[in-house]
Amino acid sequence: MRTVLAIALTLGATSPAFAASGPFLSMSNTNFVVLIAFLLFVGILLFVKVPSLLGSQLDSRAEGIQKELDEARALREEAQTILASYERKQQEVQAQADRIVAAAREDAVKAADEAKSDLETSIARRLAAAEEQIASAEASAVKEVRDQAISIAVAAADQVIAKQMTATEANKLIDAAIADVDAKLH
Repeated sequence: MRTVLAIALTLGATSPAFAASGPFLSMSNTNFVVLIAFLLFVGILLFVKVPSLLGSQLDSRAEGIQKELDEARALREEAQTILASYERKQQEVQAQADRIVAAAREDAVKAADEAKSDLETSIARRLAAAEEQIASAEASAVKEVRDQAISIAVAAADQVIAKQMTATEANKLIDAAIADVDAKLH
């Protein structure tokens, strides 16, 4: 009711009715007729309880908006929780990836060291085999040289003895050799 009174006073105070000619409360004054029609319209609206309907609709709309805001807040909190979870998982995965890379580097270093060690062992074996082959070849060469020197020396001694030896001296040497063999065997 206060609302109707406030509207009527506002319209009455600002109404151009005061500027109209003739009596204000007559039906021939259009301003008065419009004012009465307006007041009837506002009265009907109040009788049908349109302001309370509008208020309840606005309240329900406000409640709907509040529910949507609450739901949006809940969804935002849930999204933040999920985001934090994914960030933690990403950090864990990154840490695990870093550990895997570090382990792979360590394995690569170990494999390189092992390969280096195996290579050094292989080189040492090959060097030892080569040294053995060299020593064997050297011994074989020395033996060949000795054998050749002995054969040359025997041939030279044979020629020298053959030129200097006479038949008598040869018989004496044969007899001495027989005696020496006989003494050693008995």
